[in-house]
Amino acid sequence: MPTRACFPTFIYREPLQPTGLARLNADLADECRKLRDFDAAGRRWSAKNYPGGYTSYASMNELHRFSSTFTALEKKLTRHVRAFARTLEMDLRGRSIRMTDCWVNIMPETAAHSLHLHPLSFISGTYYVVTPRGCPGLKFEDPRLSKFMAAPPKLPDARAANRPHLTFPAEAGHVLLFESWLRHEVAANRAAEERISISFNYNWS
Repeated sequence: MPTRACFPTFIYREPLQPTGLARLNADLADECRKLRDFDAAGRRWSAKNYPGGYTSYASMNELHRFSSTFTALEKKLTRHVRAFARTLEMDLRGRSIRMTDCWVNIMPETAAHSLHLHPLSFISGTYYVVTPRGCPGLKFEDPRLSKFMAAPPKLPDARAANRPHLTFPAEAGHVLLFESWLRHEVAANRAAEERISISFNYNWS
């Protein structure tokens, strides 16, 4: 082949565990909703910065340190992050990886999350707890987009790897991992039910 793929961007998607996801997600959904009821500071912050939705990002963003439910989830997620780091052929220099942040996102109808990235971490991700039919997935942006300059647009049926944007569906029980520098967003929720996810960051030290 005269043409080779260089500098690829990898995204990891896998079920959290082989069985028991329905019970786990029911328990997580219950705890997420109780957290929203308890977290007055988070509700105030969300009213200004996350219209229509709730996130504990600015108020309670280290849930793995304070809740046994989230501590157990951290252990399961860490196995996936290690596998992803191996796929990326990262040289961790014998250091350990650790979850630095973990927070809840609850998106009722019309709530959205604008384009952003996750600084000060190396792998970030989302675990999907409740994903009603028709709710939005996670949309990623080609990191080279600002450098395309005079490039023509891509064909409508271009392969996924050649598109400027790509959306991965939100599916309850699945983990989605990506390198933290990759910009992403969540479109407005068009489903009548709440979409619940748990986001997190990892660092190495």
